[in-house]
Amino acid sequence: MNKEERSKLNEYLKGIVNNLPESPGCYQYIGETGKVIYVGKAKNLKRRVSSYFTNPRQTYKTSHLVPKIRDIRYVVVKTEEDALLLENNLIKKYKPHYNVLLKDDKTYPSIAVTNEYLPRIFKTRNRKARGATYFGPYSHVPTMYALLDLCRKLYRPRPCQKIMSQEGVEGGKFDVCLEYHIHNCGAPCCGKQSREDYLQAIEACKDILRGNTAELQRKLRAKMTLLAEEMRFEEAELLKRQYLMIDSYRAKSEVVSSTIHNIDAFNIESEEKTAYINYLHVVNGCITQAFTFEFKKRLDETDEELLALGIVEMRTRYGSQTKEIVVPFQVDLPEDYAVQTIPQKGDKRKLLELAKLNVKQYRFDRLKQADKLNPEQKSVRLMKEIQRDLSLPSMPLRIELFDNSNIQGEDAVAACVVFEKLKPCKKDYRKYIIKTVVGPDDYASMKEVVRRRYTRLRDEGTTPLPDLIIADGGRGQMEVIRQVMEDELQLHIPIAGLAKDDHHRTRELLYGFPPQAVGMKADSQLFRVLTQMQDEVHRFAITFHRQKRSRRQTRSVLDNIKGIGEKTKELLINRLGSVKRVQEASLQQLQIILGIQRGLKLFEALHPSKP
Repeated sequence: MNKEERSKLNEYLKGIVNNLPESPGCYQYIGETGKVIYVGKAKNLKRRVSSYFTNPRQTYKTSHLVPKIRDIRYVVVKTEEDALLLENNLIKKYKPHYNVLLKDDKTYPSIAVTNEYLPRIFKTRNRKARGATYFGPYSHVPTMYALLDLCRKLYRPRPCQKIMSQEGVEGGKFDVCLEYHIHNCGAPCCGKQSREDYLQAIEACKDILRGNTAELQRKLRAKMTLLAEEMRFEEAELLKRQYLMIDSYRAKSEVVSSTIHNIDAFNIESEEKTAYINYLHVVNGCITQAFTFEFKKRLDETDEELLALGIVEMRTRYGSQTKEIVVPFQVDLPEDYAVQTIPQKGDKRKLLELAKLNVKQYRFDRLKQADKLNPEQKSVRLMKEIQRDLSLPSMPLRIELFDNSNIQGEDAVAACVVFEKLKPCKKDYRKYIIKTVVGPDDYASMKEVVRRRYTRLRDEGTTPLPDLIIADGGRGQMEVIRQVMEDELQLHIPIAGLAKDDHHRTRELLYGFPPQAVGMKADSQLFRVLTQMQDEVHRFAITFHRQKRSRRQTRSVLDNIKGIGEKTKELLINRLGSVKRVQEASLQQLQIILGIQRGLKLFEALHPSKP
């Protein structure tokens, strides 16, 4: 588009904006192909839409969206709540490119109660079929099965799949089946159980599925007391069993105080390109609906914007009319939409934390599933996290780590381990014996090793230089590496450090000069990967140090005697017990073990002053 065309377009859009009404509504931005590319809501259409074109400080979202706009449409509604619902419907209808995308590719099961002459209760994943009432969906499938099991044990809804009409039941079309004889069904199809009694049982099941177990228990207790007063103890005992079953279920399923009625709770966990939102619907302290869903971000949407969209979507989808919602922070919703509660303690805070736990678990499951399908993707994701957290110029495809090991300066060694795409590259591991340092000086040892390593790599040019160097230590180790790399070798490679606490556990990642701690959660996957890398370089260095120390400690005077090999030395130590006893042995003892000539040579070597 040339300058003249752009000017005409700007005038056209400006005319639309100037004529917009100052009332609630939804606006739609049209792209070059005539498709809707973005849908938004507003309390004041004119003020909201004009902000896209007049605000000098454009956000990432605005700077990418505005150049793509070719036309503007809008719909005026009566209230802000209507605008919120309309926005949700328009996004579903047009699926605009720049709106967040709700990923709903996982269908959770629900419980269906049919509207037949003799209703059935069963699990389903299809909520579109008519002629049934649906409860759920249940993201925690064991909870759904526990509810079905409770209904079956208490009220025995018919388990068969037959469609039973009034004519068929009254005409005697159906016979008693095995389910009746094993006490899984009351056989209402054959008149063994009256239809009125059966429908009462179905209504009680619906109460359980709605979460109204407290009211159901109250009714059972009252009826049980009445039967006991009438001396009908067997019937009262049956109701007592039902009462205890419901009580047992409530004890397992109640997550907050039973005084909390009809509350929706939401929480969110956000990443760079994705957000996860959990929805919990609570009735009488029991969760009756739980659902976690995923939003794919398109622009620089905030958590507040995403959570507002998620709240409207879930409450609309499942027909929630609760007057109170529990949220982690204030969300931009109409004043009369619902009361927002941000709890700091108590039962509602526990509910909010439970929603957070569900979000984290769902996110972990999604990442784990994606990592299984594409293991390479996991490494790339973690390398991008390192690049982002450290502001590296490129992804750290090759990382090298260094560590020293010595005891009071003796047997001083160092090790270098190499990771390519966060996987150990063991063929490039290197061991170093410290040559120029006397005494326990870790900084001087590190300088020597880094100088030897990168002088050789620079001069030979056969092995690529790393994208990141990590020292197993803090600020001091990082500084000596920088002095060698930049001041001596003129090599500019990013340097980080992994500092440990007093218990020798990885505490923090350091980066920059002067080094600063990089904010990283101790339970994050990236922190665990870096800790494993640090453990690997420490293992490699300490193993080499132990080997060197062991070789030195096992050397003896026997190693310097000509003609005494490993087998002879082993034979002598096995027969006499130690090197000291070999030295103290008489000529006769040595000749018995090695023979006359070899025994004499060994005795003369051990005792050169004796005749």
